[in-house]
Amino acid sequence: MKASEARWGGGVTLLLFLFIFLPLLAVLINVVFPGFFFGKFEYGGFGLVGEIFHRPLWRQSLWNSLLLALGAATLGTVIGGALAAVRARWNFAAGRLLDTAAWLLLIAPSFMIAQGWVLFASADGLVHQWLGWTWATSFIFSPSGLVFVMALSKFPLAYLAIVAATEWNVRQFGQAARLNGAKPFSVWRTIELPLALPSFLAGWTLVFMDTIGDFGLPAALATVYKFPTLTYSIYSAIYQSPVRFDMAGVLAFYLVVLLALAMTLLLFAVRRSRFDFLNAKAVRTAQEKPRHAWAYNGAVGAFLLVCLGVPIGSSAAVSLLKRTGEGFAANNLTLEHYRSLFAGVAGDHRLLGYLEGLYHSLSIAAVAAVFSMLIGFVTAYVLSFTESRFKSALQLFSVVSLAVPGVVLGIGYIFIWNQKWLEPIGLHLYGTPALLVVAGIAGAIPYAVRVQMGAFGTLSGTMLKAAAIQGAGVFDRMRHIVLPLVRQSLLMATLASFGTSIFDLALASMLKPANYSLMPLVIDKAFEFSQYGYATAATVVSCAIVVLLILALQTAGRWLFRRLDRNRL
Repeated sequence: MKASEARWGGGVTLLLFLFIFLPLLAVLINVVFPGFFFGKFEYGGFGLVGEIFHRPLWRQSLWNSLLLALGAATLGTVIGGALAAVRARWNFAAGRLLDTAAWLLLIAPSFMIAQGWVLFASADGLVHQWLGWTWATSFIFSPSGLVFVMALSKFPLAYLAIVAATEWNVRQFGQAARLNGAKPFSVWRTIELPLALPSFLAGWTLVFMDTIGDFGLPAALATVYKFPTLTYSIYSAIYQSPVRFDMAGVLAFYLVVLLALAMTLLLFAVRRSRFDFLNAKAVRTAQEKPRHAWAYNGAVGAFLLVCLGVPIGSSAAVSLLKRTGEGFAANNLTLEHYRSLFAGVAGDHRLLGYLEGLYHSLSIAAVAAVFSMLIGFVTAYVLSFTESRFKSALQLFSVVSLAVPGVVLGIGYIFIWNQKWLEPIGLHLYGTPALLVVAGIAGAIPYAVRVQMGAFGTLSGTMLKAAAIQGAGVFDRMRHIVLPLVRQSLLMATLASFGTSIFDLALASMLKPANYSLMPLVIDKAFEFSQYGYATAATVVSCAIVVLLILALQTAGRWLFRRLDRNRL
């Protein structure tokens, strides 16, 4: 029995090592041994690491990334914390809309959100035409404006982390302190803040890690505002002539160091969490009806209009305009951009076809979603119900996978899978769609594991032990006991993995084969070549197709589950 558990644990540990940890390790090795992956074994020491303080572009990229991440994490946590406090205490209609919008922003690719803001706030954008606000351009296209935009797109990470911590009512401790003479500030400082601090720290670090590893916003801004960050400079180093692997390696090294520090803070916050106030008398937080519900609905609605309505609404509006600068007049409305998508006409010979790119992206995301779900299922099972000797390594790799951004995976994959000695054995994957599938699996595994770990946490190991005593192997236990009980989480993990894989701009940009069209790249290139109508029409159609596919698959899955239950009865 233990041998079987070891095989399963060893198998998924090896996959996570190959897909996630080995590319990360390759990036770090390349800093110390430049050229190691290209046939030049030379020890360079750590001198190259210090070059960042002598090269202006490297230093500016590090400074910009830190500024953006620290600012967005702080502002995003303030926004998320305030909304979470309101949502936890009060029951109002817009609260459910807030929850839905938070998940939409979490799934939406940042480059599409950033493109919407560019179309809204640029010098000839919608805010000039409709409202005449000339100050909006200078504000949005500045460091403080970028922090504001990024915070509005990343706050759901803090919001969801803090809301989850408000499930149980702890007000009785504050009331007891007040009865003993404590003043309101003392209650907040000694009771409420310490209990809430771990969730705020967790939310802050999640926003920080997601922001500093983000590639979409710098890529979208590159055409109108130069703001080099670590992620975009890594990408530029790979695709400039001559290729600068030294620059890419050093910048990736600093990116990994910053993410490791943030991950350490996150683990510290989790360990500092206190759950010992939960006892037999613990009660869940009961939401109250606010006296002025219209004020809460209006405030939350206005906020969602800014953070979600502006970027998405701007893209939808531009997709219907013949010429962006002539406003929303009747003679300027058109569906030509949508027709050009399906006619294969991009308006620029440098753009590859949208339909072909959409087909490739959907196919790669579907395969990646299925395999990431399977790997996530076995990983969650091994972590939850076995004593495999690989459990510690598997736990480490699953945590590390949360923090590795797409650009670091991309450069690591170039180092690992672009080796000549792999050609005779058929594993030279660089420049093939197969590597995009592997990268999609690696990018989706963190979501698949986390979604399924939540479902596995509700299962008792007693029935699995009983089945093991009766001679059932690991595969039989997974198939006949665990799978029927967590099938809904399997479906959600698959859909979440699909939604995140299809819009991954960083991996698509760094690993695409020559003359191979992918949907995110078609949209990004159209935007770069100022084909705004085509880019926004592609954005609207792509998002609509993905949402409809997810809803259809979710509905079909539930229907299938009900049918299986009826047949079983």
